[in-house]
Amino acid sequence: MPGYVLGNFFIYSVINAFTPGPGNILALNTVTNYGYKRGRPLYWGIFAGYYVVQVICAVFVFGVSTFLPDVPGIMKYIGAAYILWLAIHIALSKPTTATVEKSASFLKGFMLQFVNVKIYLFGITALTGYITEYSASLWVLLLFEIIIATIGTIATLTWIGMGVLIQSAYQKYYRIINIILAVTLLECVYSMLR
Repeated sequence: MPGYVLGNFFIYSVINAFTPGPGNILALNTVTNYGYKRGRPLYWGIFAGYYVVQVICAVFVFGVSTFLPDVPGIMKYIGAAYILWLAIHIALSKPTTATVEKSASFLKGFMLQFVNVKIYLFGITALTGYITEYSASLWVLLLFEIIIATIGTIATLTWIGMGVLIQSAYQKYYRIINIILAVTLLECVYSMLR
């Protein structure tokens, strides 16, 4: 696998993981409302759910690659369209206020990931856009999904650890940050389709 493909895989993964999504927003909101200690069960649920969903994505992509070998090539274009949509959405988005979660439980964090469409699209797009062209082995797909889940966990930990600081900086400079992230994602689309 060429180095530029791995580089773009990591760029895509980091941008997707660090941008606001349901898990990051819920973690940020929980830490600012309950504190780190009281929010821990919810964070552990978010992390565990992330890994389980990414394993499901790897198994799905493996099954599709094995039984319908032409589908990953088609899914690459669907993934590129999703990244393009994500870039446009990021460039045009404005900060929002998250709703307050009434209870910080493991189950709520875990179940959130099963309805978090962003991480399904993230996992499937990353594999079909960057990995399956070079390997469709289940172990390779699982490895890259574990990397994605780890990057996602680090991103959520960053949102937790930096909480209010990230929120205030994002509130102030959201337009510049969003444009930079969007342009970087456009480069990922370009590299995926060439």
